[in-house]
Amino acid sequence: MGRLKDKVALITGGSRGMGAAEAKMFADEGAHVVIADILENEGRKTASEIAASGARCVFTQLDVLKASEWDSVIGTVISNFGKLDVLVNNAGVTSRMMLLDTSEPEWDRVMDINTKGTFLGIKAAIPAIRSSGGGSIINISSQMGLVGADYISPQYQASKGAVRLLTKSVAIQYASDNIRCNSVHPAPIETDMTADVRQDPDAFQDMLGRIPMGRYGKPEEVAYAVLYLASDESSFVTGSELVVDGGWTAQ
Repeated sequence: MGRLKDKVALITGGSRGMGAAEAKMFADEGAHVVIADILENEGRKTASEIAASGARCVFTQLDVLKASEWDSVIGTVISNFGKLDVLVNNAGVTSRMMLLDTSEPEWDRVMDINTKGTFLGIKAAIPAIRSSGGGSIINISSQMGLVGADYISPQYQASKGAVRLLTKSVAIQYASDNIRCNSVHPAPIETDMTADVRQDPDAFQDMLGRIPMGRYGKPEEVAYAVLYLASDESSFVTGSELVVDGGWTAQ
C-alpha cells in the first residue's frame, strides 16, 4: 500500500525538475496526479511517462498568474478524479541581480509568479480540498526565504519569504477545515533552474562553498520531504517550514 494511496494531487511546475520528481514519486506511492504547467511539451512527456508506469496522470496547461486558468485546472482535477486532496505549489522562477540593478518589471515578474501564483493556487484549491474532507497544501519556498544572501536578487528572496508567511496564514485560517499548509525550503538543487551556475566553474565552486554538505541536492531529496507533508504521516504538522538545504541555514 502506497503512502498516498488513492489521494489526488495537483502539482504545478510538474513538467520537469523538482515538480516532475514529486509527480513521479507521488504516483509511485499510489496517488492520482495532475501536472499543471506552462510548459506543455515537457508536461505531456512527463505525464505520459508516469501513465506508462501504470499510474493515473493527467497534464493540463496552466499560467499560474491567471485565476481563470486556475479555476479550469481545478475543474480538470474534479472531472478526472472527483476530488482534490493535495496541492503542491511548485512553479516558480529565480533571478540573480543586485537591488540597484533590478528594474520594476523584473521585480514584478518574480514577485507575481512566485507569490501571487501561489496565492491564486491556494485560493482556487481550498474549496475543492474542503469538499474532500481536508487535505494538504505544500508551498515550495527556498532557503532564501529564511536567510539573506549577497548573490541572489532581492525580489527572489522577498517572494520566497512571502510564501513562508502566506503558508502560516493559510495554516491558521483553515486548520478547522482539516486543511494543512506547510512550506518546503530547498537550497540549490540539480535542476534546469540552477544549470547556469553549475556550468560556470567559478560560480559553481562558490556555491558549493556555501553548502556545508558540499554538494547540490537532488530533486528526489526534495520530493521525499514533499511526500511526507502530503501524506497522513504529517497529520499534525501545519504552518511549519521543512528545510532541505544541506546545512545552509545552520550556519
